Amino acid sequence: MSSKPESSTLAHSPQTGSANRLQQCMRERILVLDGAYGTALQGYGLEEEDYHNAALADHPIPLKGNHDLLCLTRPEVVQEVHSAYLAAGADIISTNTFSATSIAQLDFGCESMAYAINEAGAAIARQVADAHSTPAKPRFVAGSLGPTNRTASLSPDVNRPGFRNISFNELVDSYAEAIRGLAAGGADILLIETVFDTLNAKAAIYASMAFNDARDAAGEEPLPLIISGTITDASGRTLSGQTGEAFLYSIEHAQPLAVGLNCALGAEQLRPYLGELAQKCKTAVSVHPNAGLPNAFGEYDQTAEQMAAIVREFASAGWLNIVGGCCGTTPEHIRAIADVAAEFAPRTLPEVPPQLTLAGLEPLKIDRDSLFINVGERTNVTGSAKFARLIREAKFDEALDVARQQVANGAQVIDINMDEGM
Repeated sequence: MSSKPESSTLAHSPQTGSANRLQQCMRERILVLDGAYGTALQGYGLEEEDYHNAALADHPIPLKGNHDLLCLTRPEVVQEVHSAYLAAGADIISTNTFSATSIAQLDFGCESMAYAINEAGAAIARQVADAHSTPAKPRFVAGSLGPTNRTASLSPDVNRPGFRNISFNELVDSYAEAIRGLAAGGADILLIETVFDTLNAKAAIYASMAFNDARDAAGEEPLPLIISGTITDASGRTLSGQTGEAFLYSIEHAQPLAVGLNCALGAEQLRPYLGELAQKCKTAVSVHPNAGLPNAFGEYDQTAEQMAAIVREFASAGWLNIVGGCCGTTPEHIRAIADVAAEFAPRTLPEVPPQLTLAGLEPLKIDRDSLFINVGERTNVTGSAKFARLIREAKFDEALDVARQQVANGAQVIDINMDEGM
């Protein structure tokens, strides 16, 4: 067993001008993102003691499987995984911080360590990326911000559909802490990934934009965003019910560097949703699918060659700006994908005509060719005495029925107005 220093790296700042270099590289070629970290780390056969250091010597909760903690307890292992993906041809490596928010770390009793994990995770990746960078092939660090294990849009209790176990502001605060750590460690990009609930993503976006506003005011370079949603099954929707197009319209106000899809499905299953995104997204498009679908044992059987063959079809169709792998993918998968990506030009951004885009669970586009749009106006405390009374009496389920009735009668947009007398 090798020694386990709390950290073998020093914090770095993001490379000056890295955003410009990143955009230049994206114009020149399809960039390759790395693959899975859980898959790689599980292959080391780590035991409980590997997840402890001096600060965690007497920790009362088992920590095995909390892979983010390895940034503090076994940084050399995380370095090896980064190096393997860079050697395979990755242009961008993700930090080993997918679950490093205070919210997700609460289950392990490690919520107070969230900032330190993110800072260490970014510093490890920064050091390895710098060591592999050349003028012809600079390497970039994407600070991974996972969805957390709570959802702001859905109740965890089927008997209480209105119950939530997390608030938007709690999510914002937790993401803001993680973002500060990632930036201090030297991340070039903020990767908001595996979005199953768009409201959670909006909290991460809110925290990211506030952080970038502060950086900009201080004369520092903002960190570009990559936002990647998760289509959960053949319905073509996220877990909270949005279609891919509605998800795009919900987050494009953040002006991300790229919008993409990852996790839950393999490349073949993501094909129709990626094609739609490539057609409608005004920015770059990214995808990092699983290595197929899991087998009966929860393992992934799709080979590197099989996955690369599907990616070839995506690239030849002109759908890709960034491509990598998610669950089950290995450096072998990334090497095969990188070989394919090198053969094709990156996707050209489409000219999307000006239009009003709105999104609930479904998208709504309004342009010069649109027909009459019905707007439901009864959810208005000034214009509807009934709705105002229901809100004052906190009868919110009945107030929602007012909105449902308008939709049933043909409203495509609901105008919710809670302003009475300014």
